Amino acid sequence: MRAADISGDLSRILVTEEEITAKLDEIAAQVAADYEGKDLLLVGVLKGAVMVMADFARALPVLAPMDWMAVSSYGAGTRSSGVVQIRKDLDTDLHDKHVLIVEDIIDSGLTLSWLLENFASRGAASVEVFALLRKPEAAKVHVDCRYVGFDIPTEFVVGYGLDYAEQYRNLRDVAILAPHVYS
Repeated sequence: MRAADISGDLSRILVTEEEITAKLDEIAAQVAADYEGKDLLLVGVLKGAVMVMADFARALPVLAPMDWMAVSSYGAGTRSSGVVQIRKDLDTDLHDKHVLIVEDIIDSGLTLSWLLENFASRGAASVEVFALLRKPEAAKVHVDCRYVGFDIPTEFVVGYGLDYAEQYRNLRDVAILAPHVYS
């Protein structure tokens, strides 16, 4: 399917590529200042965080290694089960590292809450979160998120790494997916 063919799939654009770029630049400058002189490790959660991580890492004015983790709490369903399975673990030892989890979106917070506990138990010096998007009304657990790009409504969103059935990740904006697509 070509990008031009999907305009009917999207209800409206929530966050534009330009807004995302400006926010990433702003947060990258803040992170560089906050972590000056510290052993910072960026950890992305696959697959959704790929776009955010790539652009955020390029916006960072300091060197910071990246690592990736793949976890699932959905199984075959569309709602989180709350039971987290590690599909791909980190390659990096977290001991004494200052970990910044880079997320595309915080929805229920269940998986992220589990990750925070898991990383702390591995001896990380600190564990903080940067989420480009957050749905405050969807939270089932409170997750302390140090850096947030945009708070958004509890709509089904796609683009900039976010998908529906592995489609739409490559859209440059974040948009609300029209209900007729997934209902």
